[in-house]
Amino acid sequence: MAILSIEPLTRRAFAPFGEVVETEGLTPLSINQGYASRYNELANVDVGAEGGQINISWFVASVRPAPIAIRLMERHPLGSQLFMPLNGGDWLVVVCTDPRATSSYRAFAANGKQGVNYGRNCWHHPLLVLKDASSFLVVDRKGGGDNLEEYWLDEIIQLDPGTAASSPR
Repeated sequence: MAILSIEPLTRRAFAPFGEVVETEGLTPLSINQGYASRYNELANVDVGAEGGQINISWFVASVRPAPIAIRLMERHPLGSQLFMPLNGGDWLVVVCTDPRATSSYRAFAANGKQGVNYGRNCWHHPLLVLKDASSFLVVDRKGGGDNLEEYWLDEIIQLDPGTAASSPR
């Protein structure tokens, strides 16, 4: 069984897989007579393949048993998929370039103010939360075509829980 370390989620580290959705380091627009701030262009939602449309949904996720075992990876060939936490809890992101190559896997610790937009065809693990009833706003594709491919791993990869606690926020 392979052990996968968890690293902090940063724009640079996650760039090969998609975009980190966060406001850190950005300058907002003042709107609503100065009573609100607006951050534009946080992600490039890509859903237009084969006539797809934007789908906005709400996911409520549960904690998986510890230690977290990676058994399945998935990807969406017809569009991106954006996850943004709504209740501020830390969560985990697991991605890879080739689900058959253990060396291509990366795990990231996301804080409750960070979302991700998985690029089209990005292999990723289904939602991994650290607290039950974690809510996420999800923006992805709806429409015709086959937009889900799953790959079941021959060998389980286990996340190293010690590295998640040491990841900076």
